Amino acid sequence: MGEEAEDPQKLKKIAAAAYDYENDPRWADYWSNILIPPHMGSRSDVVDHFKRKFYHRYIDPGLVVEPMTTSSSSQSARSSAPQSSSSSTSNNQPRQRNSGAASRTSGTSTTPTPTPTSSATSPRWNRQTIQFSVNAWVLVVAVLAIFPLIPTNLSNRAYRLAFAGTACSSLYSLYALYGKPSAWNLQALQVWLQSVIMAKDFLYFIYCLTFVTSHLSLKFALIPVICRGLEHVAKFLRRNFNTSSLYRKFLEEACVWVESNTTTLSILSSQAEIGLGLLLVVSLFSWQRNILQTFMYWQLLKLMYHAPATAGYHQSMWATIGRHVNPLVQRYAPFMHTPISSIQRWWLR
Repeated sequence: MGEEAEDPQKLKKIAAAAYDYENDPRWADYWSNILIPPHMGSRSDVVDHFKRKFYHRYIDPGLVVEPMTTSSSSQSARSSAPQSSSSSTSNNQPRQRNSGAASRTSGTSTTPTPTPTSSATSPRWNRQTIQFSVNAWVLVVAVLAIFPLIPTNLSNRAYRLAFAGTACSSLYSLYALYGKPSAWNLQALQVWLQSVIMAKDFLYFIYCLTFVTSHLSLKFALIPVICRGLEHVAKFLRRNFNTSSLYRKFLEEACVWVESNTTTLSILSSQAEIGLGLLLVVSLFSWQRNILQTFMYWQLLKLMYHAPATAGYHQSMWATIGRHVNPLVQRYAPFMHTPISSIQRWWLR
């Protein structure tokens, strides 16, 4: 009976171990928010434990995740303790024979042992703090850009600064997750680009470059930037300030809403991105047309349609547009069927 009861959990553990975590963008985001020392993050048993917790949270809540054992780490700590004590006593013996003051100084020199742990965890905290600071700054300048009472000169400058800040934040995330190219030559850059081209941060980086370098000012384009900044800021505040009275009084409700409605924000971003593509097509018939920007942006939309991080939202939006537009084309403009079919073949290629 006990073996039969354990069989479902064994199957779930096998499924969790076989899951493709590297191609799930949620895993990279989940792992980047786990605060553990780097020497523990390199251990396979620690990584496997957090993979099972990720699988329990996002894939199969029925998986039972056992607490991580610390026997190996405690044993290594206990084994290193006698060695350090013996070495310290052997070094302190001649000093004690010299004077009592020397023994006191040697005793105080061995006290600050926790400093390596704090310095080991500080890079992860610094990375998150930098991301939070940049995204909070992006939210501030984005609000200045869309606020109607702001002077035009200041509004346009804030508009470009919002895109520049998001581009820097996305590039920093790519560096933190994928590192830099192994060498600065064409072949190494091509290999690195192939590994990051489907990442959501890379898509946002290209998105921001498309608008920060354009003379066309579309405040509508700030919607995806604001949605991304809200997600990052709310996540950081909930992880690090959930015990603050100021956070609980003014920010907790908003942060909880943002984290519980990330799907809604992603749908809103995809709608804005597709709407921008249609606006750029319309702008080709005005004096503000930019053929190169329109072509590059539609290439980006095609990439968003196929990238795993954004494909679900974009494909659903395009399917909704097709259900409304195709009957109108067949009824009022049947001659457009051939060029639309050609465009669809290029789009799905």
